[in-house]
Order: sequence, then C-alpha cells, then structure tokens
Amino acid sequence: MARSGDGTGVRADMSPSGFGPTSTTDDVLQGVDLAGRCYLVTGASGGLGLETSRALAAHGARVVMAARNRDKNEAAAESIRRLHPDADLELLDIDLGSLESVREAASQFLDSGSKLDGIVANAGIMATPFELSVDGFESQFAVDHLGHFLLLDVLLPRLAESGAARVVVVSSAGHRMGDVDFHDLNFERRDYDPFVAYGAAKTCNVLHAVGIDQRWSERGVRGFAVHPGGIHTELGRYMTPDVIGSLLSRMDGSSGFRWKSIPEGAATQVWALTSPLLNGVGGVYCEDCNVSPVLGTDVETVDGPGVAARAVDPRRADELWSLSERLVSRAD
Repeated sequence: MARSGDGTGVRADMSPSGFGPTSTTDDVLQGVDLAGRCYLVTGASGGLGLETSRALAAHGARVVMAARNRDKNEAAAESIRRLHPDADLELLDIDLGSLESVREAASQFLDSGSKLDGIVANAGIMATPFELSVDGFESQFAVDHLGHFLLLDVLLPRLAESGAARVVVVSSAGHRMGDVDFHDLNFERRDYDPFVAYGAAKTCNVLHAVGIDQRWSERGVRGFAVHPGGIHTELGRYMTPDVIGSLLSRMDGSSGFRWKSIPEGAATQVWALTSPLLNGVGGVYCEDCNVSPVLGTDVETVDGPGVAARAVDPRRADELWSLSERLVSRAD
C-alpha cells in the first residue's frame, strides 16, 4: 500500500502500473520525454547503474554518472554514446566507502551549479567478508547506506529546488535476511554473517527512503525504495558456493523465482523515478514496477513479494536518521 500525499495515511486507489517482472527500462519509458531533467546515478559504471543511466539518457535526460573507478566509468559512458550519440552525460568520481570522497563528490556537484531532479542510489556491495571501511564502519553498512546517506544529506536541498524531485534507494528482498542492530553496527557483540550484514544494510536502504519522504515531501522531494529482483551483475562477486548455498537456504521455493536480465532489473528503479502513477506518493517499497505490500515484521525468506513491516516503520526510520547524522558528523 502507498502512503498518502501528506505522508499521514494510505492511498487505496492506486491501480497496477501495467508493468511487471519482465518489463524493461525501455518498456517503462516508452513515449516518455525527459528533456530538461537531470539525474544522478551512483554505481553507474556497470550493471543496473549503467542500464539506468543509458535509459534515462536515451530519453533526453542529462545524467551524472557517479562511480568509484574513473576508467571504467569513462568506458561505460562511451558505451552509452555508441548507442545514443546525443547522450548528455557527466562523470563524477565517488567512493561511497569513504565519507571524505563522498563530501568531495557532493561539493563538486554543487559547485557545478547544475539542477537536480532525481537521484538513484544504486551502488552497493553484497555478502562481503568482514571488513571495516576507512572510517571504521562495517563495509556493507558503510557503502550501501552511510555513504549514500551523506551524499543525499548534502544534495537534498538542491533536489528541493526542482519543486518535484525523487530519490530512489535501491534495496533488496535481502532486507528480510537481517535487521539492523543500532547498537552493534560493526558486529562487535555478534558473530559476523555476510547475509545478516547485507540484510541490515538493505533494511537501512528502505528506512532511509522512508526517512527522506518524512522530512522532505513537503518540499517536493519523495523517497522510494526498490527491489530490482535477482540479476547476475558484479554485485555477486563474493558469491562463493558456500555463500550461494546460504542464500538458497533462505528461499522457500514457493514464488517461482526467475533471474532477470539487467534491463528488467533496472526497470523498477527507472519506473519509480519517473512514473506519473507515483505523483503524490512516497515512502514506499517497489518491485516489478509496482508498489509492494507490507508483510509481517518477522518474515525471513527472501523470495516472494513484499517488504517487512520493520523496514517501513517510521519510528525506526527516525532512529536510523538520527544515528546516521551522528556517524557522519563524527567522521568529519
């Protein structure tokens, strides 16, 4: 169900979008003109971020492609220009695992004077061995959530200047595998499990989208969380046979799971960023190009649709927001 435009209730009148799990970015953007709009996409050098950047640019948007590796990002931009010679692309260097790098990238964007109509917080890592970021945070929490939190914290005022902007935070059904422990972010009191840590980071992504919508909807910025589906990308670089076995054990097998292509996987984030069906809506979790149902708090399996209630709890979104503000300030 979707929150109402004022963030205080529920809209029950939203019709299905007409799209589904096999819809692609080109499907959801058919006939859409994005000329005059500017979007920033993190993790733009490959996978879903590259396809999202391509699709937006193909429909006339100016796209700021943010990524850690400049050479790879340049090659990604060139691959888009080969398909769309008139693509309006800009590259931005950012390492989301370093808050210093995030501050530099955000400042560089602001100094450019560019307008900003939306951000797709797409970059992430998954099921990594235990490691601390340069700022001392568990790596999945650092890259998937905290770096994006700081980037958005700096750029939200610029988004608000557009009058009608959206932030799409790419989460995952994996948020069901582990809740965030606000008192043990670095697994100092628990044994480290890469999927529990991934689940915590992806829960943070949903709570972040809810928090954005709570704080910025009155200024015209709406927040959305997205589950893209299962896609073979570089995100799975740490997926050893043991790790894959652990993931499969968390699936109940009842959903008819199928892998998506990259254009199918990127479709939901492009839809959430641009669909007029979502005008006046925010703080919701989307998958297969539709708003998803809210499930119980204790759901743990990762197949089947829906978002765990704990991940869209506005009180927990407030708690995460306050904690994240303290953490990025501490790292100044």
